Amino acid sequence: MELFIWIGVFLAALVALIKGADWVLESAQKIGLALGMAPFLVGVVIVGFGTSTPELVSSLFGMWQGATEIPVANAVGSNVANILLIIGLSAIFSRGALAVNKNLIDLEIPLLVLVTLFFYGVAYDGVVTIAESVFLLLGFVVYLLYSFFHRDGVEESIVTEKPKVSIKDIALLLVGFVFLIAGAKYLIDAVLVVSEMVGISVGIITILAVAVGTSLPELIVSIKAALAKQGEISVGNIFGSNVFNILLVVGVSGLFGTQTLDAATMTYALPMLLVATFVFIISGISKKIYVWEGAFYILIYALFVAKIFGWV
Repeated sequence: MELFIWIGVFLAALVALIKGADWVLESAQKIGLALGMAPFLVGVVIVGFGTSTPELVSSLFGMWQGATEIPVANAVGSNVANILLIIGLSAIFSRGALAVNKNLIDLEIPLLVLVTLFFYGVAYDGVVTIAESVFLLLGFVVYLLYSFFHRDGVEESIVTEKPKVSIKDIALLLVGFVFLIAGAKYLIDAVLVVSEMVGISVGIITILAVAVGTSLPELIVSIKAALAKQGEISVGNIFGSNVFNILLVVGVSGLFGTQTLDAATMTYALPMLLVATFVFIISGISKKIYVWEGAFYILIYALFVAKIFGWV
């Protein structure tokens, strides 16, 4: 009975975490524009940060509670799910093919490859030190500069009027942060308790349940875009999220101490991140991701889950 209660706590905390991130993102976008931030910066910084907020806050609480394996497992698990599960499902829901435009191929795919290889070089020895976390954050700064100088001539003047910020917007921001913090705390509490009760490592629960759960915002955005035949949004949504997860989530968490990679992350998740990224590159170069490719993405993810649990 106690196990089911804690599973319920996990699910409720996950909902609070995601809803809190959604409210923070919605209000922060409006406040940012009202304060005079350029629309491009609002899009890259606030939206990108907002979609990775669940991973970041839950990872920080993991570090503060001594579960140093959570941040890397969370970031890597989320990135694997983003590519294989979310893009796979988006391709299937597109009922044809997801379009990958030239800008993504020329600019975003090489960047994602470099960031993934950079992260692998940091994590392959099983630990992420504080100094390595600083390097990840420096990489994040490079990513922001890269995004700024490759904005493809987007005109900042498209927003002629600043939105007005109401008390409701400020209240939504504050309530969103409360939900984020409370959701993250109880999510990590539940992960630690359930892990001990069922005998499954914290890393495995994080790679699968936490990582997939915190990727739900990206899943919703990508599938909606696929149904609307906006493949560039479905695919582009994943690039920013993956880069933020690797550089920002792991980087910020690492400022509070050395992070460790548990056996499941080292043996399965980290190699699968390389495989998923490689598969994604091959599909992306063809400029379309077809339904059958999406189905293979899902199969690869299913094999990944089966391997982690030792079913195959």
